[in-house]
Amino acid sequence: MTVNTEKFVAANKAAVDSLLSVANTALASAERIAALNLNTARATLEDSVANVQAMAGAKTPQDMATLASSLTQPAIEKATAYARSVYEISTQTQGELTKMVEAQFGDFQKTVAGLVEQATKAAPLGSESAVAAMQSAIAAATSAFGNMNATAKQFAEQAQANVASATQAVTAAVKKTK
Repeated sequence: MTVNTEKFVAANKAAVDSLLSVANTALASAERIAALNLNTARATLEDSVANVQAMAGAKTPQDMATLASSLTQPAIEKATAYARSVYEISTQTQGELTKMVEAQFGDFQKTVAGLVEQATKAAPLGSESAVAAMQSAIAAATSAFGNMNATAKQFAEQAQANVASATQAVTAAVKKTK
């Protein structure tokens, strides 16, 4: 009974530690996004004030059009940089959470494998089909997790390629306006 209690306490502690790790990772990501948003809002306000002052100082409609044209490129570049920063924070957070899930699943697999081994040793004669079914279910769950993980990685790689492509397209479009 002591061993079971110790295992139960250890499992609960591991679950709490895992939840704390996930919560800390999510909060750190939220903090980084909030700081990015605050800094972006501050910079946007400062740029807007400077732009309005510059536009107010324009003497002719031609001066105003030239000034407006010159303000477009920095605004696009800043918006692209902001989007890239949000994407980088999100990608990093996803990577950290993926590592946590993979580690937890690995631990879970080891625990289940140990339990199956104990059950196999303690199983009465004639229960081979039940043990085989349990092993088959575990293999199917492991395979499903592997497939899900591979799909998530492919999705992340495709998203990263799309962001890189969009960034290049915006950069090329901005260069053409010069």
